[in-house]
Amino acid sequence: QVQPVESGGGLVQAGGSLRLSCAASGGTFSKTSLGWFRQAPGKEREFVATINWSGSNIAYGDSVKGRFTMSRDNAKDTAYLQMDSLKPEDTAVYYCAATSMRSESTSAPQYSYWGQGTQVTVSS
Repeated sequence: QVQPVESGGGLVQAGGSLRLSCAASGGTFSKTSLGWFRQAPGKEREFVATINWSGSNIAYGDSVKGRFTMSRDNAKDTAYLQMDSLKPEDTAVYYCAATSMRSESTSAPQYSYWGQGTQVTVSS
């Protein structure tokens, strides 16, 4: 089974950028689809981005479309979330998740493996 581990979170000013990484171990990374989700205090978990096993299909949540870019490097067993033009409302814990499905998915229940999360804080 694939175990995702997130890194790259931190504190940034509004308008700034961060790049999150999701390193996966314990399984066949190149055969899994991945997703990024986030959860802010007092709010429900929100879909951010998803990518299929080959990287040919990517989808984004409406609130991040045009500002965030998801990618993956199967040779490094790592996926990335480039976050630009950050806003205070992007503040949340960001989670990387993996599924054995080869197709991407916007639905959290489709993902079996979750990382511990990384905090992103955007100051105004």
